[in-house]
Amino acid sequence: MSQSLGELYPVFIVPYDPAWPEWYEGEKSCLYAILGESLILRMEHMGSTAVPGMPAKPTVDILVQIPKEKLDHVFFRRLLEPHGYIYMKEQRHIMFVKGYGPEGLEKRSFHIHMGTGDDDSLWDRLCFRDYLREHPGQAAAYARLKERLALRFRNDRDAYTRAKGDFISKITDLGKKGYPLS
Repeated sequence: MSQSLGELYPVFIVPYDPAWPEWYEGEKSCLYAILGESLILRMEHMGSTAVPGMPAKPTVDILVQIPKEKLDHVFFRRLLEPHGYIYMKEQRHIMFVKGYGPEGLEKRSFHIHMGTGDDDSLWDRLCFRDYLREHPGQAAAYARLKERLALRFRNDRDAYTRAKGDFISKITDLGKKGYPLS
């Protein structure tokens, strides 16, 4: 591949698409068909595509709670890779992407984040989502920040993500106060 990953999959923000929740529901059905209810304890649509009206990268983020005893990257690779999911580098949680083709993003793309219920670094993301859903002024500020950063870091997804970090931390802390995890 002659293009860098940043050139092949640049950061770009698009207006909110009301089809994103439908994309989530369709992918949720696919994941349940592959993994079954014994491996999926909970599933949530998260990220900007889960906030009505929020401009976003056109990639639906999905959070999947798995049993602690199944936190095994190799196990999930065997189950998901034959169905078009691409395993991402090993990290604290298990992550796959789908819809990342050799020519760039496909029409529908997904990030699947998998972890146990006690991994606050994952589940706190729902506090962020819920806070933005309930506070349109903060959602608008986040949208403006993302649009500025997408222009600045078009070909560097990691830098784009890092640059949003302080805002996300602040809103997540506010969200945790109003939306405690249960």
